[in-house]
Amino acid sequence: MAPARPGLRRVEQIMGTAISLDLADDLPAATLHELAGQTFDWLREVDARFSTWRDDSEVCRLDRGELPPAEASADLRAVLARCADLWRATDGFFDAYATGRLDPSGYVKGWSAQVASDRLVAAGAGNHCLNAGGDVVVRGLSPTGRPWRIGVAHPWDPTATCLVLAGTDLAVATSGVQHRGHHVRDPRRGVPARGLRSVTVVGADLGLADAYATAAMAMGESGVGWLDRLDDHLHAVVTDDARLLHSTTLPLAS
Repeated sequence: MAPARPGLRRVEQIMGTAISLDLADDLPAATLHELAGQTFDWLREVDARFSTWRDDSEVCRLDRGELPPAEASADLRAVLARCADLWRATDGFFDAYATGRLDPSGYVKGWSAQVASDRLVAAGAGNHCLNAGGDVVVRGLSPTGRPWRIGVAHPWDPTATCLVLAGTDLAVATSGVQHRGHHVRDPRRGVPARGLRSVTVVGADLGLADAYATAAMAMGESGVGWLDRLDDHLHAVVTDDARLLHSTTLPLAS
């Protein structure tokens, strides 16, 4: 096994969850700390702008009618446009208004982590793992020089995993009931979705994977068939009655 490369690991609480960053490139310590600082500054900026819990966030001000759409930031306008596209692509099951108020969280966390990862690659840190509360993007190789390993939380025991994936340049998003119960709503019926306990989607873009995982949860058991038909994405699903269903080519760790 190749010796571990120098690197940096940092964890901060942002967006109401633990976000961890592992930088695995052999770069000067000062550079690694600067890149980590820029990453977490960006995620705090996203939280301040998109939080549904902060009365002064852009999302809340827009939802209350205090912020004209034309005066919203470019990021917020871009996210809302993407959410509209996703509403059409998922036959309405990804709905930023499913709770009755504007809440694009099902896309924002994955999107913001993907933006942060892309910025790290552009800055020369092509080997890293960013885990935003279970939504994970990995690039390049781990500090051991091997592919990254990504654990998928067990839907009945958040201290355990039900699957472990391995790979490079992957986006892995999980929507489930482990921490907040059946919080994803079926937008057609206006009630918490039932049938699936955990949905993991694997693709190339974490924002898209995050939205697809949320949409499949909202669909209930019919979401499994919908996931099967997606191009360029793999999945693993745990149903409410404890069945584990997953794509045959899912990159499981050996």
